[in-house]
Amino acid sequence: MTPFTWPVRIYYEDTDAGGVVFYANYLKFFERARTEMLRAMGHEQDALLAKEGIIFVVRSVTVDYLQPARFNDLLNVSAEITLAKKASLTFTQRITREDIILCSSLIRIACLDASTLRPKAIPDYLLEQLTNEH
Repeated sequence: MTPFTWPVRIYYEDTDAGGVVFYANYLKFFERARTEMLRAMGHEQDALLAKEGIIFVVRSVTVDYLQPARFNDLLNVSAEITLAKKASLTFTQRITREDIILCSSLIRIACLDASTLRPKAIPDYLLEQLTNEH
């Protein structure tokens, strides 16, 4: 399947004193792409909290920084589910400028019960949609 992609423009505030994107901001871009992927599928995270009592949290992250992004770059951030379990999702994500991979990551997301912060199964309808569309 084709990964979901979301465009991101680099603003001055995203860069460090050296004029390149500050390393932690790549994690923000990855988060936005995952959120926008859910939104494109018709699911808002606040609605999932209200309706299902679930939240998604980052469990682990592995990031490889390959080349810098700079002010005013137009990037594409991808989000692809590469492993889906009952209460977790693993995403492979990349940030590219044209066809050049700048940053890649493997991010594990846990589904938690919002009131107890304990693992909770992803609702069947949502898990099915996530695994069939992405």
